[in-house]
Amino acid sequence: MPQHEDEQPRPKQEASDSSVVLYTTSLRGIRKTFEDCKTIKVLLGSFRVVYSERDVSMHMEYREELWGILGGRVVPPRLFVRGKYVGGADEVVGLHDNGMLRAMLQGIPLAPSARPCGACGGMTFLLCGTCNGSRRVNVANGARARCPDCNENGLVKCTLCHVG
Repeated sequence: MPQHEDEQPRPKQEASDSSVVLYTTSLRGIRKTFEDCKTIKVLLGSFRVVYSERDVSMHMEYREELWGILGGRVVPPRLFVRGKYVGGADEVVGLHDNGMLRAMLQGIPLAPSARPCGACGGMTFLLCGTCNGSRRVNVANGARARCPDCNENGLVKCTLCHVG
C-alpha cells in the first residue's frame, strides 16, 4: 500500500476521471473469490456504468499489474474508481449498503447496452486468430516459435468491447 495519502495506487493506462477498473477472476476454483467477483460485477452492472474488467486468470499481465499496484499478492476482486483504490468485495458491498457507491460512480459514462458483446460473449478475450490458441506459429525452415500476438492462454483482447 502507498506510504502517503496522496500516493494512491493506480491501474495502468487509466488516467481518465471517468474510469472504473475491476480486477476479477473467472476461475471457480475458490468459490468465495469467484462469488465475490460476481457480486461486484452484478453491482456495477446494476448501475450500468462502463468499466474495464481485468480478469487475472485470463491474462497474467493483469495479475502482475494488480500485484504491482497494491504491493503484493492480493486476490480479486479489487475495484478502482477514477484511478483511486476502493477495495475488495467487503469494502465495495459496504459502500453500496451505505449508499456511497452510487455517489462514487456519479458521472461515470453509462454502458450503451446491458447485453454482452456479440464477438466475445462478454469475456473480453477471443481465441488468437494467428495461432488458433496454440501459442505457436510456423517460422522459417518449418520451426515453430511463440506466437507474438496472444497471451499465455492463446487469447487476444476483444477489439470490440475491451476497455482499457
